[in-house]
Amino acid sequence: MAGYDLDELKTRMQKSITSLRDELAGLRTGRASASLLEPVTVDAYGSRTPLNQVATVTVPEARMLSVQVWDRSLANAVEKAIRDSGLGLNPMGEGQIIRVPLPELNEERRRELTKVAHNYAEAARVAVRHIRRDGMDALKKAEKDGDLGQDEARGQIDLVQKATDASVAEIDQVVAAKEAEIMQV
Repeated sequence: MAGYDLDELKTRMQKSITSLRDELAGLRTGRASASLLEPVTVDAYGSRTPLNQVATVTVPEARMLSVQVWDRSLANAVEKAIRDSGLGLNPMGEGQIIRVPLPELNEERRRELTKVAHNYAEAARVAVRHIRRDGMDALKKAEKDGDLGQDEARGQIDLVQKATDASVAEIDQVVAAKEAEIMQV
């Protein structure tokens, strides 16, 4: 049965869920988190570079991030990248240190963030469905080639579907928890 391995499919589905968790970690709730700035990229040394490769992000207090830029010449570029990131942040540069105060989230902004979280979740569900399709295609090919009997193929197809359902349910749980965290005042 070349091309089909249930454990490998489950691992790929788990990676989609892990990726979703990472994306959701970057979504801002009420408190500061260094992971908030992970998606930010800076124009540095002639290419787009992740912020964590040109600076250190710390959380000195609940509503403040501090970005320590390693190369002073990049301070303005880092400040601009944070401002233009779409995260609704207004950084204040002080030499090599950039302070990023986190404004209080209003109801409208919280609703926007939950929509973003749902978009991330839908992308993860689509990824899981693509993985399911790959598994189903491999099983159908194995059945057609005679490597697998019809009953055995049906049993394996059921296992792939159960793994898919479990992954989608986990995605729904993760996004529901994040939505509750975002909406909490």
